[in-house]
Amino acid sequence: MTGITRDDIRAAVTAGVMTEAQAAALVVLSEQRSGVRKHVDGLDEPFELFKGFNEVFIVVGLSILYLGFAGVTGMTILGTTQGYILGMVYAVVGLGGTVALARYFTIKRRMVAPSIALAVIFALLAAQFGFAFAAMLDMTTPGSLTTAAGLSALFLSTYYAIFRVPFTMALIALSVFATTFGFATLGGNFPADPRDIFLLSADGPFAVMTIVLGLIGLIIALGFDMSDPHRVTRRASSGFWLHVIAAPAIVNTVALTLFDQDTLFAQLVLAGFLALMALFAVVIDRRSFLVAGVGYVVALAITVVEGQAFFVILMLGAGLVLLGAQWEALRRSVMRILPRFPGKDRLPPYDLMTQESAS
Repeated sequence: MTGITRDDIRAAVTAGVMTEAQAAALVVLSEQRSGVRKHVDGLDEPFELFKGFNEVFIVVGLSILYLGFAGVTGMTILGTTQGYILGMVYAVVGLGGTVALARYFTIKRRMVAPSIALAVIFALLAAQFGFAFAAMLDMTTPGSLTTAAGLSALFLSTYYAIFRVPFTMALIALSVFATTFGFATLGGNFPADPRDIFLLSADGPFAVMTIVLGLIGLIIALGFDMSDPHRVTRRASSGFWLHVIAAPAIVNTVALTLFDQDTLFAQLVLAGFLALMALFAVVIDRRSFLVAGVGYVVALAITVVEGQAFFVILMLGAGLVLLGAQWEALRRSVMRILPRFPGKDRLPPYDLMTQESAS
């Protein structure tokens, strides 16, 4: 009989054969008995958008279904063209239909891509309900945006509690960002330039809020990660999507502020910041955190640095390739050098001796 792999265990959790807690306990026991070093080369961040083309087929159908529903009911991203009462009614009908579909595709069929698509559709319908509700109260544009984002965050939190779709965490994070920014604009405090949202030297609270929210998202993501260091459950996948949102919020603000100074010292500081970020990503074993952050830096380099952009991109690309090729070996070395700190034993395993001493 062939050995059971991590993929088999994840499939068992997805199929409902065992719970997430049982799966995590089984992996811990297995690695304590056999030695995690024997298997460490195969460890990676679980990432799955779809299991087969049938899921892509269903996503296309769901997208067309939503567009048809929006067309028939007059729904738009800002509510409906048929009045706020009908707008809320249509949104509630759509939300109910989405929940019914999620009960089949997410809970019963355990499909990945359709579950993500349904979460996105649910978020759009929640926002449409929020805009219609704001129109009923005759709110201003900032008030409408804040209300829609806040209701979306509330609805999506409930959706996540029921269906546990990891991608929903990214949508919740974006809704929280929008709600917070909306509250900041209620007093007429609009950024003069879109870049002011991420520029620490600009007037207004937006840049600081972005970093604070990014750090909060990072802390929550680490909480998910540390509750499942072997990454066999949906908690780790939820942390993955939060890292994807948190990293740009932190890095983009710092990078744009330094790019705006346009000095050699600022570029050196940015290089040092990215190096620390890479080290942090290695320690927590999250490539997604680093890729999301660096991706935003590349976008900024193209739009802000201009003539020096391609040199910056060249260096970042070389660094990512090197890290990707030597990630496991580098992480073993770094984790062995680092002294014990709170939570170190709850990070993904990296060495047989540490695993045995923990047990």
